[in-house]
Amino acid sequence: MKKVLVVAPHPDDETLGCGGTIRKHVAAGDHVYLCVVTKSYTPDWTKEYIKREMEELKDANKVLGIKETFLLNLPAVKLDIAGQKKLNDEIAKICQKVCPEILYVPFYGDINSDHRMISHACLVVARPKPGACIKKVLAYEVLSETEWGSPSFDHFVPNLYVDISSTIKEKLKAMACYKDQLFPFPHPRSLEGIEILAKKRGTEVGLKYAESFMVLREIKDNV
Repeated sequence: MKKVLVVAPHPDDETLGCGGTIRKHVAAGDHVYLCVVTKSYTPDWTKEYIKREMEELKDANKVLGIKETFLLNLPAVKLDIAGQKKLNDEIAKICQKVCPEILYVPFYGDINSDHRMISHACLVVARPKPGACIKKVLAYEVLSETEWGSPSFDHFVPNLYVDISSTIKEKLKAMACYKDQLFPFPHPRSLEGIEILAKKRGTEVGLKYAESFMVLREIKDNV
């Protein structure tokens, strides 16, 4: 049994980025924890939207089999106000509590500033000091965030693929919980768009469906 921590900037990022992989971890007997960093606040979002977002997160977590969810409740799209040190410290507390072996993080080139700051914070927290529990750090891609990033950044170039042919239905079912985050096709953040990306990543490596990642660091005890 492995402990896995997925760090999501916002509710739904965990499902978009690695929902199928989460289900495979759970099926293998691993304990998967989720850390949602930000929360929507008024007046930028309505009270009804905020309540609905939390309900959708809970429903999606049930589908994916998340063992426990940690909410940091930092302001969405305003992490610069909270500051990088505050962000680092809050994520560090969760990592210390969970002590995960595998850490999934957003890609540092995403267009959303929350994603970029959180990606940096995760790498700070996951520094391979003596005795550190984190052995593998993987960056995931998020539709309408990763592919829309500035071309001045390094592009997302996956070097690890997970076969999610057996869990694509659960990924789509979990994403369907986030009704406010879904749009009609051909928007990339549509159920059709999500399935198309999974098919594309799958065909890149001879699979029906896959999720892809960038391995940022891996420490192995054995070859």
